[in-house]
Amino acid sequence: MCGIAGELRFDQRPADADAVRAMLPCLESRGPDGEGLETRGAVVLGHRRLKIIDLSDAGRQPMTDDELGLTLVFNGCIYNYQQLRDELRGYGYTFFSTSDTEVILKAYHRWGAGCVDHFLGMFAFAIVEHGSGTVMLARDRLGIKPLYLAETPGRLRFASTLPALLAAGDVDTSLDRVALQHYMTFHSVVPAPRTIVAGVRKLPPATVRVIKADGTSTERVYWEAGFTRARDLSSEEWAHEVGQKLRVAVERRMVADVPVGVLLSGGLDSSLIVALLAEQGQRGLTTFSIGFEAAAGEQGDEFAYSDLIAKQFDTEHHQIRIGRDRFLPAVTRTVAAMSEPMVSHDCVAFNLLSEDVSQHVKVVQSGQGADEIFAGYSWYPPLANVPRDGAVTAYAAEFFDRDFETLSRQLSPSWMLATDESRVFVETNFGRAGATTSVDAALRLDSQVMLVDDPVKRVDNMTMAWGLEARVPFLDHELVELAAACPPELKLASGGKGVLKDAARGVVPDEVIDRTKGYFPVPAIRHLEGPMLDLVRDALYAPQARTRGLFRPEYVDALLADPNTPRTTLGANQLWQLALLEMWLQDKGI
Repeated sequence: MCGIAGELRFDQRPADADAVRAMLPCLESRGPDGEGLETRGAVVLGHRRLKIIDLSDAGRQPMTDDELGLTLVFNGCIYNYQQLRDELRGYGYTFFSTSDTEVILKAYHRWGAGCVDHFLGMFAFAIVEHGSGTVMLARDRLGIKPLYLAETPGRLRFASTLPALLAAGDVDTSLDRVALQHYMTFHSVVPAPRTIVAGVRKLPPATVRVIKADGTSTERVYWEAGFTRARDLSSEEWAHEVGQKLRVAVERRMVADVPVGVLLSGGLDSSLIVALLAEQGQRGLTTFSIGFEAAAGEQGDEFAYSDLIAKQFDTEHHQIRIGRDRFLPAVTRTVAAMSEPMVSHDCVAFNLLSEDVSQHVKVVQSGQGADEIFAGYSWYPPLANVPRDGAVTAYAAEFFDRDFETLSRQLSPSWMLATDESRVFVETNFGRAGATTSVDAALRLDSQVMLVDDPVKRVDNMTMAWGLEARVPFLDHELVELAAACPPELKLASGGKGVLKDAARGVVPDEVIDRTKGYFPVPAIRHLEGPMLDLVRDALYAPQARTRGLFRPEYVDALLADPNTPRTTLGANQLWQLALLEMWLQDKGI
């Protein structure tokens, strides 16, 4: 896990090494163990290293293989790199390191752009052919690893974070109005390739982009989970298949030359990861849970459940309690760590959790993704009996933060669009072939978009802010394919994630399986008061915010007069949603 950056030129000018060098400090937390920069005429590649596999200097990046004529920068982990190395040796390749980075180099030489089909893992990388000047950019199937792009005539820059591109300069920092509408409507998610910044885009998940030396390029989506019923299994057989695939996924993610821990929330997903690791013979496993002070009568931790799992499976458990003295400074720090504005209050929790966890381990497994692939959220059951031609309306009613008419009364007229772009986006996605039921259509959209640009991005940004690598076994693409093919009624059973709950029976205590679904509780953001409310007010009344004028003044004033009542459809604090966006823009100097 690392931070990558680079510049490609297509106008006969040498690439700007100083611009790439300026990006690297923004990536230091992602890779605190080393730095590299390599210039090759029209291409400059930069890298910040986090040592996880092959801790020697042989694994440093940018990595060049002069014999093959290739240079690579890579962020992520290829879990099957050892098997691929053995396979490539059979083709005559020799290796100078024991890293997964070098496996990518050889795999590209062997299979070209099709190398991504051979990788099991999470990745974003750029590989350069010395002879032709061709560059390939690639991102993993589920978009676990980010890759941001800034293009101008004759030049392309890329980086693991959006702020790194801003640090290089010469970026159009005006706001993307369509992205703003998505932020306000689509639960603060801005689907790829857009970002809130007009001059920065992101490579979509499961995408390979091949760029020739003259700047011409092609993009290819190389994978998508198929929501089709190709297998006729009983509910028991489905549960067995899910359990077996998850066992493999968890085992794969223990590949490392450093210890691997688990973020244990006390919910089903993370508890099942711990249980399966224990089943596989892992001893002395380190687990971590976090809790906050209660506020407005809302409990701030789920320690009762995480303690139960830690005791049953004899883990080395760390219970992290966050007081008010640590919370407020962490809010500002969390906003600074965001590549894009993310409204979820979980961000602060993950930032604080990652800070403490990074003092003990460099790699953790986490339970993100289970709700999106096994239908664990509240908006899926209402779609169960909705005809396919009514799916968009039903989904929007359940998931959108506000409808278009309401948005027109909240955004300033100068920022409003004439078209409901968020609804058009969903209609286009739902209108694609496949996903024959309304639930399937929603799960397909959420797994390809919402999952990538909310929970997955949140975990990546906050763990990497502390040089901590997070691995997500529920997003093993083979497990995702199986879940997509599973009949929706089995996923919706038992209040959601039914087939996963069935797979967990006898492995995880029933108290955890049958508990009410919980969320990462951060009461101080859900219920704004005191210094937190002052922070929010300062952001929305700052001179930059007044000049920008995103929101109608009367709407902002009404929210500040009643900070905790107005909620989005899914219960998020509307005032926090507005303030978070302004805090992020101001932090980035926009």
